Amino acid sequence: MPQKINSVLFADMLRGGAASLYKDKSVINDLNVFPIPDGDTGDNMYMTLKAGASEIAGKTGTLAEMASAASSGMLLGARGNSGVILSRIFAGLAKGLEGLNEAGAAAFASAMSSAVKEAYGAIPVPVEGTIITVLREGASAADAGGSLEHYFETLLEAMQTSLDNTPEKLAVLKEAGVVDSGGAGLLCIFRGMDQALSGKVQSEEIAEDVHAAPAIDLSKFTEDSTLEYGYCTEFLLRLTRAKTDIEHFDQKELIDWLETHGESVVSFRDGTIVKVHVHTFNPGEILNHCQNYGEFLTLKIENMALQHHQESNKGNASFKKPKQKYGIATVAAGEGLIEAFKQIGADVVIPGGQTMNPSTQDFIDAFGHINADTILVFPNNSNIRMAAQQAADLYKDADVRVLPSSSIGEGYYAIASADRDCDNADEVVAGATAIMEAVTTGMISRAIRDAEATDAAVGESVTVVKGDFVGYSGKQILCDSASRNQAAALLAEKMGASGRDVMLVFTGEDVPAQEAAELQQTLTARYPNLEIMFNNGLQPIYDYIFVLC
Repeated sequence: MPQKINSVLFADMLRGGAASLYKDKSVINDLNVFPIPDGDTGDNMYMTLKAGASEIAGKTGTLAEMASAASSGMLLGARGNSGVILSRIFAGLAKGLEGLNEAGAAAFASAMSSAVKEAYGAIPVPVEGTIITVLREGASAADAGGSLEHYFETLLEAMQTSLDNTPEKLAVLKEAGVVDSGGAGLLCIFRGMDQALSGKVQSEEIAEDVHAAPAIDLSKFTEDSTLEYGYCTEFLLRLTRAKTDIEHFDQKELIDWLETHGESVVSFRDGTIVKVHVHTFNPGEILNHCQNYGEFLTLKIENMALQHHQESNKGNASFKKPKQKYGIATVAAGEGLIEAFKQIGADVVIPGGQTMNPSTQDFIDAFGHINADTILVFPNNSNIRMAAQQAADLYKDADVRVLPSSSIGEGYYAIASADRDCDNADEVVAGATAIMEAVTTGMISRAIRDAEATDAAVGESVTVVKGDFVGYSGKQILCDSASRNQAAALLAEKMGASGRDVMLVFTGEDVPAQEAAELQQTLTARYPNLEIMFNNGLQPIYDYIFVLC
C-alpha cells in the first residue's frame, strides 16, 4: 500500500471510485423511499463522478492540479441533488489539497475536513441522516495518525456505521426500510478509491464508458454548408508567471472581454487554472487573447451546427431565438410532454426528469440557446433544482432565475400563466410562484416492492403490493390497486378532484389508448362540474400524471 497519494494515484482512485459505483448504481437506485421505479441517485452520482474522471483522463500535473481539474469536471457534470453535493465534496477535497504534490494520511484527512465544510456550505438547510452525515461522521472518526491503509480502513468502517444509522436519523428512511441512497453511493465511491489505492482494482476493470465520447454526425456540416451558429469553444488555461501577474489577475476583466467577443460565456478560476466556455464565430481570436495569460491544458472546439442537430433530435426546434425580454427553460420527459411545454411558450425543453436528471452543463447549454434578458427556469423536480441553480450561478449572459417548480403540474401552469410583458422580473417570478402554490400534482406508477405507508390526511395506512399501481402526490402515498384505472380513480378522489375547477391528465407511454379513454369516461361521469383534459404525454415511469387547479 503506498504511503503517499500523488497525481497518478489520485486519478486511479477517482476511476476506481467510478468503477465501483458503476457496478452498484442499480442497487443504490433501488434504495428509494418511494416503492416505485424512480430512484436515480446511483446514476446521478456515477455520471457526476464520471465527468470528473473524464476531465483528467490522460492528463499530467501535480496532485493539487489533478484534484482541481476533476472538481471542475464534476461541477459542470453534476446531476441531481446527490450529484451536486458530490461535486461540492470533491471541490472541498481539491481545496484541501491545494499546493500539494502528494498527500499522506494526515494531509488527506485534512482535505476530507475541507470536503465536509464545502458540502455543508452548499446546502441551505442541511439534513442529517443523508450523504453529508456519512461524510462528516466518517471523516471525523477516521484515524489519520498512521498509514493510508489504516486511514481508509477506519474511514470506511466509520462510513458504514454512519450509513447503517441513517434510518435512525431520518424517519422517512426508517419507514421505508432503507438506508440513505446518497450515503450508500458515497461509501461505494470511497471503497473503490481504497481498492485502487491498494492495487486491488486495475485500470482495465474500470467502466468503459468513463472515457466514452458522444457520437457526432459529421454529415450535418458538408462542403456546401455555411457557418451559421459558430463554435462551442471550451478550454482549461493555466495562468503562468511568465505571461501575467497571477496574484493580480482579474477574472472579471477576462469575462467582460469574452462577453464582447462571444456568447454563452461561462468562466471561473480555480487556483491558477481558468475554465472557459464560450460560443464564438472566431475561436482563434478567443484563443490568441487568452494565451496572453498562460498556456492551454485542454482545448475543445466544436462546430455548433452539429450540436444544433443533436438538440433538434431532443425536441428543441430552434437553436437561437431573436432577443426577447424573457426566455423560458424547463425540463420534461416524453415526446407529448415536451411538445405540450413548447406549445405554452417554453423556449427550450431539456429532456429529463426523474431517473434522467440533466447536468449543470445541460442547463448552461440550454441557456445559451435562449436570447433573453431574463431566463426563467422551471426544473419541475426538486432533485433537479440544485443543478439548475448551479448552472444559473455560473451563467453570465442573462439574469437567470430558477423557480421552485417541483412537479410537471406546477411548471406547466406557471409557464402558461407567466406575464412576459411585465417589466419587473421579480413580479413575474412572484406571480409564477403563487400560481404553483395553487396547483396539485399526482402520479400513478407501478410498485417495485411491498410497503406500508400512512395517509397523513386521514391517518389511514396504505398497503402497497409489489406489482400494483400506486397513486401519490408530493411525498404522500395515497392509494394502491392492482388495476391501473382503479388506482387512478382513487387518486383523483384522494386529491379532492370534486372541489377543483380543472383537471389535466398526461397519459404515459405504457397506457393503451382504450384504457385512457375509459378512465376519461369514468372521471367525466364522476365529476360533471370538473373540466377534464387528457393529453398523451408519452412520459416514462408515470402511467398517469394528474394536474389539479
